[in-house]
Amino acid sequence: MRYIITTFLSVFTFFGLVAQELSVNVTINTPKLQIADPATFESLKGSLEEFFQNTKWTDDYYEQEERIDVTINITITDEISIRDFKADLAIQATRPIYGSDQTSVLFTHQDKEFYFSYEQFQPIQYTPNSFNDNLTATLAFYAYIILGLDADSFSTFGGENHFITAQEIMNLVPPNVSRSAKGWLSVDGRRNRYWLIENLLTPRVQPLRQAWYDYHRLGIDQMHSDPAVARVLMIKALEQIAGVDKNYPNSMIIQVFANTKGVEVLQIFKPAPVEEKNKVADIMSTIDPSNAIRYRMLRS
Repeated sequence: MRYIITTFLSVFTFFGLVAQELSVNVTINTPKLQIADPATFESLKGSLEEFFQNTKWTDDYYEQEERIDVTINITITDEISIRDFKADLAIQATRPIYGSDQTSVLFTHQDKEFYFSYEQFQPIQYTPNSFNDNLTATLAFYAYIILGLDADSFSTFGGENHFITAQEIMNLVPPNVSRSAKGWLSVDGRRNRYWLIENLLTPRVQPLRQAWYDYHRLGIDQMHSDPAVARVLMIKALEQIAGVDKNYPNSMIIQVFANTKGVEVLQIFKPAPVEEKNKVADIMSTIDPSNAIRYRMLRS
């Protein structure tokens, strides 16, 4: 058994003995609608739920308790037309901590360049090795990012194939789409889908991916049995990540790590010895300088 997970929306379809990988909860916010019919977004929510229910992302078999818990929050920020929209896409994925009833966040990310087209009752379907539309491509891209991060947390570089699939999804986006629907190109900024997958696959970030495994399997998953040893190994993992930050400055993956793990690191090291707390405060303040004040509480 890999781990136990609590589900929000039970997302599973059986193909023989194959069970689904993701348990997904979708919410859609429409604070400033002026053109589109609100019923369109009720339909979109249903279509997205069916999309995740009916898509088998891998060839692996997942027990029900092994599924990855994902929340997706879509906030419509611009109505380009009655069927074309820009939105903020907020995603969080979690996995349980072994031997406890607590969870560890795998991925926390906000994509503010989520452009998509949708008409009421439009089906959404992912087809491997082809591009259907930007809505499907973006959601499939992040599904494989999450699958990759989850796999990396259980085995060293275990998520490689999932990350490669995410990169292939990006490469299949037609030029006319990627030019208008931002987020797929390197020129669109330094914090987008292009740079996320570039960071995850570049050799410069391999030490972070090794540290990701160490942090989870050797550290946080062992907190129930030997918290002192687990914390030492987690500090070593954080030092590796700081090394990546030094060798690959301003990389997106460091920001993603800080956004995902900053609060968790604080919670884990609050009861730690002073020397450990000071060391962690130094590391986290270096890799997450915009939140340096947050880590000061470890020094008190």
